[in-house]
Amino acid sequence: MSERIEYDLLLVGGSPSNLVLAYHFLQLAKESGKEFSIAILEKGKEFGAHVMSGAVSNPHVLKKIWPNYEELSFPVEAVCDDSNMSVLGLEKKFDIPKKLYPKSFDKSGYLVLTLSHVVNWMANQVQEKDNEIPNVTIDLFTGFSAHKVVFEDGRVAGVAVTENASSEEDYVYAKFTAFGDKGFISRDVIKEFNLRDTNQIWSVGVKEVWQCEEDYQGKVWHTLGWPLLDGTFGGGFVYGMKDKKLTIGMVISLDSEDPNMNPQQKLQEYKKHPWIQKMIKGGKLLKYGAALLPEGGYYSLPKKFAVPGAILLGDALGVLDVKNLAGIDRAMECGYVAAEVLHEALVKESYGEEALADYQKRLEESFVIKELYKNRYFRFAFMENPKLLKEYLPDIARSVDKSNAWVGGFKVFFKHPLGASKDGIRSLGLIEGKFDIGPIEYKPDYQHIVPTFTAPKYDEPQPADGTIYSRPDAVFYAGPKYHEGNLHIDEFNADTCVTCITTYENLGKTTPCVADCTAEVHRVDVIEDVRKHGMSLENCIQCRTCEIVCPEVNLRVNPTEQGSGPDFIGL
Repeated sequence: MSERIEYDLLLVGGSPSNLVLAYHFLQLAKESGKEFSIAILEKGKEFGAHVMSGAVSNPHVLKKIWPNYEELSFPVEAVCDDSNMSVLGLEKKFDIPKKLYPKSFDKSGYLVLTLSHVVNWMANQVQEKDNEIPNVTIDLFTGFSAHKVVFEDGRVAGVAVTENASSEEDYVYAKFTAFGDKGFISRDVIKEFNLRDTNQIWSVGVKEVWQCEEDYQGKVWHTLGWPLLDGTFGGGFVYGMKDKKLTIGMVISLDSEDPNMNPQQKLQEYKKHPWIQKMIKGGKLLKYGAALLPEGGYYSLPKKFAVPGAILLGDALGVLDVKNLAGIDRAMECGYVAAEVLHEALVKESYGEEALADYQKRLEESFVIKELYKNRYFRFAFMENPKLLKEYLPDIARSVDKSNAWVGGFKVFFKHPLGASKDGIRSLGLIEGKFDIGPIEYKPDYQHIVPTFTAPKYDEPQPADGTIYSRPDAVFYAGPKYHEGNLHIDEFNADTCVTCITTYENLGKTTPCVADCTAEVHRVDVIEDVRKHGMSLENCIQCRTCEIVCPEVNLRVNPTEQGSGPDFIGL
């Protein structure tokens, strides 16, 4: 039998939460002088290769961990000095006065970041810190993915690092395991210990980086309206970066009624707006990618943040605050608190369930959970009152085009006075956390799909040539590369897919997995006169959208192996 590979601490995922955990743990270990061993598993070919985010972030947690971050060449694209909240019609843009939109949307003074660069920088900081501390051994493994959680005697004992583990060498064990992934395997911990009363709900972020002719560094826009005028929750963002680069993206909720929403094409529709066309005219597309965001908020949190042998952080925990458009600083705070709790437990050699109990208590007392609780009904408000997105927002968008933006905007506000009408008062009260209606439950995203859904018709803006990309062409800019035989998406029952294809094609549509894929993975093949589900796995960018929108719960996206997958460095 092979020798059992075991660490004191195993971190699953090269996420901001786990890398902060590792760095702060090293600081604590330097002070305690105790000997520890740590392993970090990152499924990408390098740290940051599978990480994508907007990202405009409050630097308050960063300053706590790295007070001298500027001297350490922390990768900052810009400091936001011009923050805007805008409504898009099809042709015009209306910038809402700052006094009229929530303070949480004002990102003045925040850092504009490329998260893949940030994560890569963090990994280097961990390695450099480790060189200063002889009492800690830390192994950073890139191209190693966790495929299965190992449970032993009612606790998490480690993970399998190959898909079909067969010997002790295929497993990594630990006294404690931290999960900072986007649900690839942390969901199995949640299921094993029955931690969630309310479903997590998800959105998908699709994003491009452009090289432009003009300089927009420090300018930030968050937008409502075009092209999401069908009741789907979401919006767009444009962030000006250094070196005349521009981030253009959309966050689109996957509880859309539209079974053929197609997030990548929604992004192309967004780019057709004359305002964006003006910025990218003569420019060059550099990168494209997509990633899931957990947006269920407070009531989708697990009942316990830690279980015997394991702890959940960041996206695995679900601390993204949709109202504040904030996730990175929340994830980093999780890592900071987890490091102190785990260090204390290991020093005391306390490995029972109570060893990590302080983690949840401390997070609940921090800004992370306090603000999540305050904003607990933000998402629900738009579900409860669909008129907000199906009627009011389209009316505002039309007014932006048809009349003076100021006059038209105020006309709509007076026509639908959210601060006066009965349903407006309730919706605004829920959004601002003024009411308490008790716990809420979310249906899984796919249950919101209406197979017969028909999107409202709009005359699309006319784009300039050379800026709009088909989905197959966009895949090139995500840079996926796969080793042969990397079969990372499970289809549980082929006959189920055949039935699903028939159902949707009889309605003149394709299946949600085909339509909503962000990277041209899923397709319909004709085999012996039967229309069957096929996959071009070499195109996959590991976003998991197909799994979330599958009406039959018939797909599971697993982590890639051997460093395969997209290349999001620079995204």
